[in-house]
Amino acid sequence: MTQKIKRGVSLYSFQNETYLGKMTLEEVIAHCCAMGARGIEVVGEQTFHGWPECGFPEAAIADWQRIIHQHDAVPVCHDFMLDYKRYKDRPMPFNEQVQSVQRDIDFAARLGMKFIRSLVSVAPEVLVAAAPYAEDKGIKILLEVHAPLHFDHPWIVRHAEAYEKANSQALGFLPDMGMFLFRFPRVWKERFIRNGCPQEAADFIEKAYDERILSEYVIHDVMQKWGPGPQIAMAETLRHNAAFEPKRMLDFMHRIHNIHAKFYEMTDDIREWSIPYDEVIRVLKLGGYEGYLCSEYEGNRWVEDAEEVNSLEQVRRQQLMFCRLLDETPPAALLVK
Repeated sequence: MTQKIKRGVSLYSFQNETYLGKMTLEEVIAHCCAMGARGIEVVGEQTFHGWPECGFPEAAIADWQRIIHQHDAVPVCHDFMLDYKRYKDRPMPFNEQVQSVQRDIDFAARLGMKFIRSLVSVAPEVLVAAAPYAEDKGIKILLEVHAPLHFDHPWIVRHAEAYEKANSQALGFLPDMGMFLFRFPRVWKERFIRNGCPQEAADFIEKAYDERILSEYVIHDVMQKWGPGPQIAMAETLRHNAAFEPKRMLDFMHRIHNIHAKFYEMTDDIREWSIPYDEVIRVLKLGGYEGYLCSEYEGNRWVEDAEEVNSLEQVRRQQLMFCRLLDETPPAALLVK
């Protein structure tokens, strides 16, 4: 059987390098394409200075199109934000929310994207109202299913029901693999210890996560034993992360069109420390998924206080892992550190 799952990268992965001016947009995209990860996802505000407050950055869009063409890259997704809390004294009116989504649809179309990613907090009614406009532009609006939410969460079920009722092919989901956090990330634990969390408290919290103990009990016990401080912040992470089952994606596969391949640490043996990607990809294959796996490196913020962030190496390792799991022959760029 021909493998239909494709490899890509969210440029969110390179936020440190691009913000600090260590890599240009073209250099980042060139590296991704050399790794065979030709699908490119962006966060508009990160990649295009001034968007959306200053309108369409025409020169930057033209340069983007040149880079995409020159490196034979594939625009995949624009991750948009909806600032529905921009007014301090009232919520953003419904019509303004819909118009904001439509503006991001226009922006994605200019970039050649097929998808836009919606934050999970956006109401289903807003996305349903924007769906006809998206259909006209040939774009799908994908709600990001992100921890602590999951496919059995009432808010996600509400979205799913609204999408089916609307009967629109322009509405779908973008699962973030961070919801399948089967082990407490090692880089998280080490950062909390550097921040002052006692080793014993860190070990206690990690063990509690492994044993799936209710987060409220863990937070209470940590407060009783060690008092306030970084240890409480570490315990609080248990509220926002869990090890949900990848197989739950199967019931929603007809509306899953892009994947955030979240990862925090690729080890020397080319495995992700916390997320069971062998099982994730097994499920995606079983469900007939044909979209992109876009690397999304978030370990940067957990190590930047102690070492220079090397997002490129981390992404290289994840892409090499994908080649193994997808039975692909890795290109030369993935075999050289």
